[in-house]
Amino acid sequence: MALSGFVLAGLYILVLASQSLATIEINMEDRVEVLLGKQVEISCQYKMDSDPSTVIIQWYTKPAGSNSQRQRIFYKDNTGAILDQDSSLAGRVTVHDSIPGSVVVIVEPVQLEDELLFICHVNTATEDGKEGMTQLRVFSKPEVPKIEGVHTGISVNEKDPTQIATCHVKNGYPLPNITWYRDHTPLYMKEGVLGVTNQVTRDTNNLYTVISVLHMKVKKEDKDVFFYCESSYFVPEGTRMTESDRIKINVHYPSTSVELRQVLPEGLVKEGDTVEIRCFADGNPTPPLTFKHNGEDLNEQLLTDDQQGVVLRYATRSDGGMYTCTALDLETLEELENDMELSVHYLDETVVVPKSPVVLSQGSSLQATCNALSSLDTYTVWFKDGQYVSDGHTLKIFNASMDTFGTYQCLVTAPKLPGLQSQSFLEVFVQGQPQITDVREEDLQDGENSVNITCVVQGYPTPSITWDLPDQEQDLNGLSSSMEIPGGGGAISTLTVKATSKLSVVCEAVNEFGKDSRVHKIESIEPETTPLPTTTTLAPESNATAGPSIKSVPESNATAGPSTKSGGSVTVKPPRRVHKEGSGVIIAVLIICVLLLAILGSVLYFLYKKGKIPCGRSGKQDLTKQKSNKDAIVMEMKTDKSDEAVLLQGVNGEKKTP
Repeated sequence: MALSGFVLAGLYILVLASQSLATIEINMEDRVEVLLGKQVEISCQYKMDSDPSTVIIQWYTKPAGSNSQRQRIFYKDNTGAILDQDSSLAGRVTVHDSIPGSVVVIVEPVQLEDELLFICHVNTATEDGKEGMTQLRVFSKPEVPKIEGVHTGISVNEKDPTQIATCHVKNGYPLPNITWYRDHTPLYMKEGVLGVTNQVTRDTNNLYTVISVLHMKVKKEDKDVFFYCESSYFVPEGTRMTESDRIKINVHYPSTSVELRQVLPEGLVKEGDTVEIRCFADGNPTPPLTFKHNGEDLNEQLLTDDQQGVVLRYATRSDGGMYTCTALDLETLEELENDMELSVHYLDETVVVPKSPVVLSQGSSLQATCNALSSLDTYTVWFKDGQYVSDGHTLKIFNASMDTFGTYQCLVTAPKLPGLQSQSFLEVFVQGQPQITDVREEDLQDGENSVNITCVVQGYPTPSITWDLPDQEQDLNGLSSSMEIPGGGGAISTLTVKATSKLSVVCEAVNEFGKDSRVHKIESIEPETTPLPTTTTLAPESNATAGPSIKSVPESNATAGPSTKSGGSVTVKPPRRVHKEGSGVIIAVLIICVLLLAILGSVLYFLYKKGKIPCGRSGKQDLTKQKSNKDAIVMEMKTDKSDEAVLLQGVNGEKKTP
């Protein structure tokens, strides 16, 4: 019996224990993540079989580590709720439990110290409680990586890896990771070739700063690549990466070749050009350069400002020859050199044989040559007074005449080098009797009836020119002026006379080979007159039976000089040249008018015969009878040496009385 009693008691205890374990259930997230400075919510969901009014809820925080002590931040039972003010969350934590079976802790703003284990404890007054836990993780996104390369050059001859660049990543949490890249390829540590050192510090705000330094043995090819660093870090959503700017490094390497190159001018060089020759060494930095011309050191004044080239101003043929550039490697003290040949092309002054001037007799011949020494093939062409004559070095003239006279230009050029040219001039004179080529006349319009007569004479030696007025005994002394034609070979003389009547002027040219003369006739210059204005008067006609009539009374024409007549006046204009074509024009007009009147009479007679014109007593008219009131036509024509005029006047008769 005693044994069975113990068994029953044990079974009862087990039943009570199982009932107590099954009465409360708690559900919480294992981990909650949040960015620094943001708000976070940690929820505790519970179920229980007991009366909810008897539930007791408590929140605790505990730092990482099994030996650390937990700290209560919240307590609630059926009598009220308490937020503990001595916790690290005091002032930043609130608790919401308005929904049955749910308690939510809210922390804002989140700090790094809040990365704790949050514990939710639920129990009743008669039952043991249960707990749930959530780990809070806090993250801080670091700043963009900043990269800085070394400012000095990095030599490829260094035996050990040399510092290349430094990468800074600040204010990250947890600790960010840094990876280095060459172009787009990640770099990994290799002993004796590449190394990376990282320095980690934690600032007063408990955030991490990482400084990563890249060391590497560089090669010449590294001068054309870029380097950068990448920061990888954790955030609530996962892992993120941020890249720095790209940089290039200054790699120092020795020269392997040297080249001399003419950069100015492009193409061939001629005397007078500015020539620039530059030396290009492929090392970095550019090694010291020295220049020589035909084996001799060049004057430093000829070097460019950067000491990497030679400038020849107003180059001459003596500047041509061999130029040498030598590059010195300061690390190995090795020298590299190269050279180039410079040709400065030239074209000497042209030499014409025979020398200018040349005097020929009419009908004779001339052969002249033109040559110029040049470093290039040349082309020669001859011009006379700007017009093409022939090409080639030789000018040939046959059967010389006055037309042969002139200035001949010999132009020598180098077709391969435009702008390289030389020229000379040869004056050719042809001896012979003077020839008057032109006599021209010009009115001076000075109001004194003056004209200029110009006589142009060709001939060599230069002829003398005289003037004569055969019809008058007028002293011509001081009235003419003469000048030689520029270049010789003739003369020009101008005579000024007053042409108040017809004149004949003789121009005569004389030299030792003969003479030539020409007569020029000058028409007289007379005043130009204008017709007098007419005056209209009103007077009754003797035959009129009724009404007034209007008669136009002509005034007499003025012949010369001012006069006043019947209220009219004559104005004398300045003298002008008078040409004698007026009579013919007026006669032609009169003939045309007579023909038109004859045609009109024939048409009227034809219509009368056909009966197209009625001839009744009331309408018939006598075409032959002259009536006293019919229109009278008076025609007067007057001709003299200075003017011809025709005056037509018609006076209308009075209207017949009905």
